[in-house]
Amino acid sequence: EVQLVESGGGLVQAGGSLRLSCRASGVSFDDYAIGWFRQAPGKEREVVSCITFDGRPYSDESVRGRFTISSENAKSTVYLEMNNLKHEDTGVYYCAAAPGRSPYCSGSALPYDYWGRGTQVTVSS
Repeated sequence: EVQLVESGGGLVQAGGSLRLSCRASGVSFDDYAIGWFRQAPGKEREVVSCITFDGRPYSDESVRGRFTISSENAKSTVYLEMNNLKHEDTGVYYCAAAPGRSPYCSGSALPYDYWGRGTQVTVSS
């Protein structure tokens, strides 16, 4: 059964860095896309960064150049390295998995069927 567990969130000052981890069980990375989503207060959940079944990363324009997604297959773990954090990055970060071999990992039609419970990231101004 697919299970996703996030860790690494916390409180950080603006300009600082955090590294989030998503440990996956029951997921073969060659058959899933993995995404990091963020839900800010009063906002809808949105994709931040994701990685395709064949290891190609994508990121939202708002974090491009600051965040980096990567995977370590031997540990069944996906990471999100966040640098130069801004107050607007505050929110609950969720790890999610979408079955299939789509060349894209973002988009409303992508079937992200499995979700972790989230980890809080708070950036002080």
